[in-house]
This record gives sequence, structure tokens and C-alpha cells, in this order.
Amino acid sequence: MSSDPRQAAGEVDPTDVVVIGGGVGGLIAARACALAGKRVILVEASGALGGTVGSHVVDGLRLDSGAESFATRRGTVAAYLEGLRLGELGLADRIVQPNPDGAWVQLAERAIQLPRTGLLGIPAHPFDPTIVTAIGRAGVARAKADLLLPAAVGAKERTLGGLVRARMGDRVVDRLVAPIVSGVHSAHPDEVDADAVAPGLRAGLAEHGSLGRAVASMRAASPAGSAVSGILGGVHLLVDALVADLARLGVDVRTSLAVEAVHRHRSHEGAAASDDWHVELADGRGIDAAGVVLAIPAAGLIHLFSGLAPRAVTEGWPEPSSVELVTLVVRAPELDAAPRGTGVLVAADAPGIRAKALTHATAKWPWLKELAGDRHVLRLSYGRAGGDDDTAGLPDEELTAIAVRDASALLGVDLAGRVTGSARVRWTNALPFAASGHRERVQAVRDEAAEHPGLEITGSAVAGTGLASVVADAQAAAARVL
Repeated sequence: MSSDPRQAAGEVDPTDVVVIGGGVGGLIAARACALAGKRVILVEASGALGGTVGSHVVDGLRLDSGAESFATRRGTVAAYLEGLRLGELGLADRIVQPNPDGAWVQLAERAIQLPRTGLLGIPAHPFDPTIVTAIGRAGVARAKADLLLPAAVGAKERTLGGLVRARMGDRVVDRLVAPIVSGVHSAHPDEVDADAVAPGLRAGLAEHGSLGRAVASMRAASPAGSAVSGILGGVHLLVDALVADLARLGVDVRTSLAVEAVHRHRSHEGAAASDDWHVELADGRGIDAAGVVLAIPAAGLIHLFSGLAPRAVTEGWPEPSSVELVTLVVRAPELDAAPRGTGVLVAADAPGIRAKALTHATAKWPWLKELAGDRHVLRLSYGRAGGDDDTAGLPDEELTAIAVRDASALLGVDLAGRVTGSARVRWTNALPFAASGHRERVQAVRDEAAEHPGLEITGSAVAGTGLASVVADAQAAAARVL
């Protein structure tokens, strides 16, 4: 899947659709176009396909190096997996549920189990004993004021943090909402758009007159079962299946090849622009196509789009977040009891801990526990948006040592000298930053793209975080470009 050696510099390939970007969104869009009978070329700047859905081998175990689960809302991912096979087994038959024990949150003074009746840490019932433990009686008294306040209070707050503070107070935000939002969206709740990360919450407040009652209503309307699922063997098998299907369908996949520009095709005589698109590649070659799908991170999207749109459309996009994931494989029988359930989210003021979250993967996924035998797999993530604790410059050995110390503190088990394997992955431009105003920026780009027939955009930069969002958006983009 490297650059095509048959073509000399300056040559132009004709095709029906060019997909730029080989993350999951790009792979899905390319597959949909190929299934519709179109000739498709997919171009990916890096040497690997799948984006933030990948794998690596640690101590002999093939593990997810990025996403390890997907949201079950609306059944979007499960429905898509129905049409994919990997060998003799369909991916839909590999869908598995996590251990229902749930996770914990590490506060400044202690660790507690996360309440299970909330939404992104917002409690449906602030008088629940687990909430009292988390925020104290004074915090509960303030949170219960939500039941008495007029529905208009906080209704115009754009950020999730602002909305929750206005209704329930600081302690709910700082001790419950912030650790979860930071872990999921790599951003503080005071910086994220409430409608982007919790769609329907503001409308629920208007309908029910209380944030807590809005959360309770949203949870009651959710289907029974876990909010996330996984794939037996790892979510990276989705990429394996997609890549195999693209090969079967004859898609021309080119990796390690950057795109320099995208513009309307013009004849050599400089005539008016035709309906076709021309894609300029970094190796000097080009591709002419009737349709183009941009499925790349925000920085690349804005770069390619800037030549097509007014400056106002592409200005003001925030810097995307970067996250480091350290995977540890350890032998520690004390972890057999899963002392912190499926993992720990970490409050920003937890002393001495630099990780923002820990997933006890072998406690979360029974299939992985069986595969690992007497070992445990721990995943620690680093990188808080707006924080100054950047681990990028640390040597691998130093960051691994930090991860071992953090894991020991979070799990209450000394893991020094018990690591049998480790790996480090840094995801840059991996997560769209759901800052206040982000949806408006995305919509402006989508509206501008609609003015250019045959041009579509998709991927997590515009669809949002998580496979459920990307799968649906990529399918829709492909349908429009056909």
C-alpha cells in the first residue's frame, strides 16, 4: 500500500472518487463508494491506516493502541459491523460488553466509585449516597438547589462547565464532571460546548425545569445495557476488516503520500473550471476525479480547504489536543480483584499523579483477561487540554517510570519491578477539540463545502469524537458524493 511505482512524476490518474485520509472515516467512505461501483483512490499521508484505531504488540499481546470501545447509542456501529467480515466470523458476531462493575474517580484526598446515575458526571439524583461521598454535604446542598432554581438559570451558558456550575455548583463540576470530560474529550468542561458533548441536555433543562431531572430523563430514554461495547480481539479488527474489504473491492490505496492541494480542474488553455476535481500529490503527480472526500484531521482539512473557501470560514479553529497513551503489561496477583473496577479517572488536583485516566483493560474486557493469563494490561493516558504538563519531550524510559508510579498510586498496588512489557503511543491531531463555538465552525465549513458539488468532508474533526459519530458521518458523506 505504498506509492504506485508505475507512474512517473507529473502523470495524472483519472478516477471517480478520491478519498483523502485513511482513518476510519476515510476507509468507510472509500468502501461505500467502491460498493456503489465507483473507481476509488484513497490517499493517506502516514504509513498506517486506521487513524486513532490501531494496534501494537506488547509482551506478545496484540492490543488496541488507540480506541478500545465504541458508543452503543442508536446502534450505529453495531449495524455497520453487520456488513463486515474478518475471516469466517462477521464482526457483528464479535461484539462484546465490558465488565459492568464500572470505574472510579481519584479525588485529591481519596478514590471513590463513580456514581452510575449521571451523565458526564452530572448527577441525576444529587442526594444519592455516592454523590454525598464525592462532593460532601455542602456540595449536595448546593446541587439540590437545581431542583428549586428557575429553568432560565444557566440556560444561556454555552459551556458544559458554565451550565453545571450555574445549576449545581462548583463541586459537582470540579469533582465529578471535570475528570470524566477530561478523560473523554481531553478538555475541561469550562471549555467545551454543552450542546456538542451533551446534545439534548439544554432542551431537557427547558422541558423538565431541572438539570438533574433532564439527566434522569435522558438516561431513562437510553437503551438498557452498557453505554459502550467492544470487539472480541480488539477494536483494531475493524480496520483490518475494512482494509481487507477495500482490497477485495479493488480500491487503490496509497499510503505515505501527502496531498498538497485540491482544486477544480482547469484545461491547459485556462478555460473555465470544469466539474471535475484535481488533487495535487506531494510526489508531483495528480489525480482527476468527479468527487473528493476530505477525511483528515482539522489542521490538514483547513489547509486544503483554505484555497476553496473565504478566509472567515477557515479562521479561528483551535489547536487540536494531543494525548499520550502508555500501555503496561504487569504481573501482579493483587490486581486479580480489580481494586478500582475497570479503571480510574483522575481529578486535576489529585496530588502526585500526572495521568488523567487509567483503564484496567484486563478487568474491563473478559476476553482480554483470558488472553493475558496471569498478566494484567493497564492503559494510562496523559495530556490535559490547556495544561502545561506535556510529556512529549520525555524519554520513553522516564515516561514509563512515571506511568508505573501513577498506576501504583491509583490502584493501591506497588508495581515497581513487575512490568513485563510497555509501549508508548502519542496521538497528535487525534481528538477534535469540542470548544465552545466548535459546532458553528464545523457548520460553516460544511455549508461552504455544499457550495462545491462533488466535495465532501468527514472524519472526527467534523463528526465528533468516537466511532459512533464517525461511522454515521462517513456513510452520509459517501452517499452525497456518489
